[in-house]
Amino acid sequence: MFRIPCYIAIAFCCLGLLASCTQQSETKAPVTPAEPTTAKHTLMEPFHYHKLIESSPGKYFDILSWGRGKDSTGAYMILRSDSTGKQYSATNGDLEGAIIDVYNTDMNMDGYPEILIEAKAKDTTNHINIYAYEFRGTKGQKIDFPKLTSKTKKGYRGDDRLYIKEGNLIREFPVYEGNGKDAKPTGQKKILQYGLRDNNFTVKDISPVDSAAAAKPAVKEVVKKEAAPLSDKPKVSEKKSTKKKKHTEEKHKKKKRRHRE
Repeated sequence: MFRIPCYIAIAFCCLGLLASCTQQSETKAPVTPAEPTTAKHTLMEPFHYHKLIESSPGKYFDILSWGRGKDSTGAYMILRSDSTGKQYSATNGDLEGAIIDVYNTDMNMDGYPEILIEAKAKDTTNHINIYAYEFRGTKGQKIDFPKLTSKTKKGYRGDDRLYIKEGNLIREFPVYEGNGKDAKPTGQKKILQYGLRDNNFTVKDISPVDSAAAAKPAVKEVVKKEAAPLSDKPKVSEKKSTKKKKHTEEKHKKKKRRHRE
């Protein structure tokens, strides 16, 4: 009887095991790595807003808003940190509406940073509120933001867009025509440039000129002088002629009287 050597039997067993392993590896689905989960940054109550601004190396401003309840009023806080000089201060005030954004600039170029807080107003007249501060050292000095003029308010319905350009605050909004709900956009845009001089805001209207209105030539009203009626001239001559007749008649009468005498 034919016998298979032991080493050959062992080789066949190993080949069988390898084949079964390769088949299992081919049928097994590839494992995709799990995507990393990023934890969303949420503020602890009663805080609603936070923004960090670095005005210069080592000098930071943390702007926060807080308040409890459903009311739109609350408060804001500006935390100033000077890690180089190891100086820390806080400035706060009453806030109306939710903060939309915060801007940092140096409009008067005096080396002292300004922090501008833009908040959405609850009334339909102003639409936004601006809280402005200039920081000299550790103290923040509040600067009153100018209101729109009565002429500009006529075409104002909100939809403001604020941004910093060349160190100045630029404010843009569409111009409307009409009153109340009947007001419709004209397609024009009002652009105001805000600067700072002696810690007071300056406002300059840099809106583009309406080319259609500017192209229309100014119409001058020509006043025509009415000519005097022709019938007036002969009247003067008639008066003169009647006077001459009367004068000659009086002369003739005097001569006749003399002859009779």
